[in-house]
Amino acid sequence: MQQLYSFLALGDSYTIGEALPLSESFPYQAVQMLRKKGLDFAAPEIIAKTGWTTDELQNSISKYKFQPRYDFVSLLIGVNNQYRGREAMSYKMEFEKLMKRSISLANEKPSHVFVISIPDYSVTPFASAMDIEKIAREIDIFNNINKAVSIQYKTQYIDITPGSKEAANDEALVAPDKLHPSSKEYKKWALKVSGKIARLLK
Repeated sequence: MQQLYSFLALGDSYTIGEALPLSESFPYQAVQMLRKKGLDFAAPEIIAKTGWTTDELQNSISKYKFQPRYDFVSLLIGVNNQYRGREAMSYKMEFEKLMKRSISLANEKPSHVFVISIPDYSVTPFASAMDIEKIAREIDIFNNINKAVSIQYKTQYIDITPGSKEAANDEALVAPDKLHPSSKEYKKWALKVSGKIARLLK
């Protein structure tokens, strides 16, 4: 009997696919892609909420009843820290805590944890009246932090930020709410996640 694999996705609005059906979120699209490769995956388990910062995700995790372990875990968090003007240093400390928890949930396998960079929402219509240079600069700072922590803990890092900037010239990459990614954009993320998972399971 083939093993049924599990995928846990931790994050915020970018993980649940705000403004879209849940089936179009990147965790669900990734699992569908893996199933098409003949890999038996359960539906992804998602702990994420629109607006969550690192400490709010941590607080929710501390109360949640998890399975004993997961085969794969993704972590994408930080845009709301930036949006609310939170300090980069507190982000680093809180992100590191989340990283340690993610690795323990992935059965202590760092290579089975996927850190996904924060997309650059400065290019979306939502941000057009805001200080877009400041947004882009601060998201770069937060992504430098999550990438450094990912390298430190030897997890996999998936940099979707350059691709997210393509929304500046392609409205099809933005959801109807003019802020979040569309299903088409999430598909690009899902291809990267599912590709890395499939390679690990070869």
